[in-house]
Amino acid sequence: MRIVHTRSRELFILAVVALALGTAVGSAELFGVSLALGAFLAGIVIGESSVSHQVGAEVAPFRETFAVLFFVSVGMLVNISYLIANAGQVLALTALIVIGKFVITLLLGAFFPPACAHHEIMAAGLSQIGEFSFIVGQAGVSLGVLTQDQYSLILAGALLTILVNPLMFRAIAPVESLLQRIPALWRLLDRHGSMPQLPTEHLVNHVVIVGYGRVGKHIVNVLGKLNIPRLVIEKDGPRAEEFEQQGVPVLFGDAANSEILSHAGLDHARALVVTVPDKASAEMIVAGARDLAPKLPIVARAATQSGVERLIKLGVNDVIYPELEGALEVLRSTLLTLDYPLLDVQQFTDAVRRDQYDLAISSPEERRALDQLLRTVRGMEIAWVSLSDASPVVNRSLADVGIRENTDASIIAILRNDQIIANPKSATLFLPGDIVGLIGDAQQVAQARQLLRFDDAPSHTQAVLPNS
Repeated sequence: MRIVHTRSRELFILAVVALALGTAVGSAELFGVSLALGAFLAGIVIGESSVSHQVGAEVAPFRETFAVLFFVSVGMLVNISYLIANAGQVLALTALIVIGKFVITLLLGAFFPPACAHHEIMAAGLSQIGEFSFIVGQAGVSLGVLTQDQYSLILAGALLTILVNPLMFRAIAPVESLLQRIPALWRLLDRHGSMPQLPTEHLVNHVVIVGYGRVGKHIVNVLGKLNIPRLVIEKDGPRAEEFEQQGVPVLFGDAANSEILSHAGLDHARALVVTVPDKASAEMIVAGARDLAPKLPIVARAATQSGVERLIKLGVNDVIYPELEGALEVLRSTLLTLDYPLLDVQQFTDAVRRDQYDLAISSPEERRALDQLLRTVRGMEIAWVSLSDASPVVNRSLADVGIRENTDASIIAILRNDQIIANPKSATLFLPGDIVGLIGDAQQVAQARQLLRFDDAPSHTQAVLPNS
């Protein structure tokens, strides 16, 4: 943790590599195991660290590179002439591995809680030789337990099982149908009940939030207060478990490196919010989501100016650049302090956002918004007045009350039963509980408030705007 607090990425990576190599070499020297097994132990040690996820993120490029080299090296180790000369033995060994591991895993699954359909998926995934078998095989050759021909047979069988493995997943449905024809066997395998349903199976018009950092946490909490269905995609296990305990639907996994987005119900979601700070991950998530749901509104977070442009090209509807959002908020507060109208200030800041956070005032929309600010006249207010049952204007029309004629203030809207009546007609009646929107200078608004007996009613939210 001390190295983490130095905030040096290079030192962090070097420390991880040194720890991994040191554990591998130390295990080999002290306990006489192979370097490969020592590296396996090093992975277990680092995986138990509290910064294991950061380690995984930093070594991801190395992992992909070494994975490619691993499978290439396996292919190069296979003796093609031996494979052809011993085709019968290789095919027999392959069938034994694939079918044998599938059947054994399926039968063992009967003793564990998941349903049979879950066991079939696990059995299909395990019906091949894992890479750790190569380490064991090499150790067997070095100890004289296995001959080189036997090791070549293992390599050839491993290569074929890897090639056949994708076909095993396609065989899940036919195998399930076959097992259901044997009622006694099916009851044994499926005695734990059906598979748990995905949290998205009953979600409609929901919001998908990818990433639960400080930004994602606030979004999830607000949507919960508004009773808007939401789904969180989180790659941190403890956080995902915490969500499940709180009753928040969650999918565990990395949305940038898996097909987890296909299970998020994007085709019937209301919006997708991507809060991950990593540029590459955000772009991969957006690209995948846009392929699955071309018309889905997407809001994404960008880490750099170039990231803003890239995300917009990928189809993001709204890109948030936190670094410049702070600058815009400072600018907005400054203009409001100088008594410029709130609506005009908002139009200008929105124009900057739509121009991809270009603060150079280069687009026509920004120039129009700035020109509007230059033409503004200070001193105007917008106030909201709540009418009580005792108000003298209740059940009278706007024409009868004569707000405009008596005070020169104007009524711009009435909020009634959560519905906005914009520019109400003169025949509109005032009703108890109405919230009346007034516009005018300070004196005009004060007179209108007195006419509506607002000073005798409970105070309501009032927005003071710089003049227009």
